[in-house]
Amino acid sequence: MAEKENFTEKKSTRRNFLKNSGLTLGGLVLGGAVTSLVVKNNEGTSTTDPNSQHASHGTGSTNFNHALMFFTPAEYQTAAAAADRIYPEDDNGPGAKELLAAVYIDHQLAGQWGNNVKDYRLGGFYTPGENQGPQQKLLRKDLFRAGLVALDTYSKENYESAFTALEPEQQDEVLTAFSEGKATLYGNTSSSEFFNLLRTMTIEGVYADPMYGGNSEMIGWSMRKYPGSRMQYVNEIQSEEFIELKPEGLSSHMS
Repeated sequence: MAEKENFTEKKSTRRNFLKNSGLTLGGLVLGGAVTSLVVKNNEGTSTTDPNSQHASHGTGSTNFNHALMFFTPAEYQTAAAAADRIYPEDDNGPGAKELLAAVYIDHQLAGQWGNNVKDYRLGGFYTPGENQGPQQKLLRKDLFRAGLVALDTYSKENYESAFTALEPEQQDEVLTAFSEGKATLYGNTSSSEFFNLLRTMTIEGVYADPMYGGNSEMIGWSMRKYPGSRMQYVNEIQSEEFIELKPEGLSSHMS
């Protein structure tokens, strides 16, 4: 009996701690959210119910990593439409839109890479040699955002509609014009610079590890029969037959 009372007291103490720490960290709202996920009811039974989380925040298939960090919703739709024309759906599998390549692009532009933090930024800027990387005054995030604006401007001037409203064939014509440098972004930047960035990031978004936001469900890897990031292939590499492995992402290294 004494042991039972002691156990109940411990649970009660933990519940009180969660309530009080919630109040300390974020006030009544945060405290209520934290404790509702851990404390099931006022009987003192502690549990974490995944279904209760999904009921309040989405379904069991919801990926909480898929949220915009850089684009506005309109910019995201334009980027997704453009990426889908570069990597469209075909008989081999889904296109860039379904693979969430634009989510990958959004997350990259929001971080250090989008801000060119590792690039030389003091000028002067010269045309690089064949063995040198590009020298760009614009940050990648600014170049990409200017490119999206230019896509709509060019589309309205030539087709009287925004890029996302065009037929796929018309979108291809716009992107082809951009790849040939037939449009100009602000700062007199050639549209080909934006197109090259868009194409590169689209391919990365299709084939990069899903932890970066794209390559949804590792379908990009599955289409190429790429097994993903595995620690070793000792058993498989000795086989004379091709062995198809189910892809694994970096998240599989956590256990």
